[in-house]
Amino acid sequence: MKPHDFHFQEMIHRMRWALLITFAFALVEAVGGWWSGSLALLSDAGHMFSDCIALSLTAFASWVAKHPPSRRHSYGLLRAEIIGALLNGFIMLLVIIFIVVEAVSRLRQPQPVAGAAVMAIAAVGLVVNIFVAQLLSHGEQTLNLRAALLHVISDLIGSVAALISGAVIFFTGWLPADPILSLVVAGLILFSTLSLLREAFHVLMEGVPSNLQMELVGQRMAGIEGVRSVHDLHIWTLASGRVALSAHLEVHDLNVWPKILEAAKIMLHQQFGIDHVTLQPEVPKGQGYQGSIRIYPK
Repeated sequence: MKPHDFHFQEMIHRMRWALLITFAFALVEAVGGWWSGSLALLSDAGHMFSDCIALSLTAFASWVAKHPPSRRHSYGLLRAEIIGALLNGFIMLLVIIFIVVEAVSRLRQPQPVAGAAVMAIAAVGLVVNIFVAQLLSHGEQTLNLRAALLHVISDLIGSVAALISGAVIFFTGWLPADPILSLVVAGLILFSTLSLLREAFHVLMEGVPSNLQMELVGQRMAGIEGVRSVHDLHIWTLASGRVALSAHLEVHDLNVWPKILEAAKIMLHQQFGIDHVTLQPEVPKGQGYQGSIRIYPK
């Protein structure tokens, strides 16, 4: 078995356990939230059910992304992971809307909450979420897997909020603590979700990876011996951890192009971690080209 296939099987095994544990406790939390009257627990249970969907979607997207290139999809189906991350982000937005609507309703009409039961169930939920988060945090962190992990971490925060609200209600009887903490959790989840969606859209729009500076890459390529200038430089993300680059290199002598190409590939791999490289050599023409992206002189 290839190392990549081994890591994939290991990831699926971890996600299977995470899914089973999450679904089992979501049932417990839903029943406990209904019995105790706690919105924080019901919200967290709803969030955990969405986690089950997210984990299933993540596993499916990862499986689809493993399909090799074909005549119809020359890059394969790598973007399936990004689409999975987007769908998970939209599911999170629906969960946030539900929490906010219910919290506002509870603030207007407070309902009795069994504080002791909330604390007990939330404490168990906290342990479960920590365990599931550890399961998912090992191995390669693709954008798709990070989306699933975001669901679990948000649940973890929700369990902490439910534990605090249960304690406040048990010791003080102050019922608004439950919906107020639910709104705080919704705000924290919203911030992380928008960040994830922004990154996923950036990849789908073939934006330059945030950890790379196009100007610096172009200057380093132009600094290779035998290169006169670089233009039409494009850098984009195929999938998590897989960056592609294409460019036109104006060279002094086409006879030394094989050496220039090898030097460029080595430099791009060692300095920027870019392995999928397409370079086109060109000889000087007049004053040089003005490509769609600025020229990087030597």
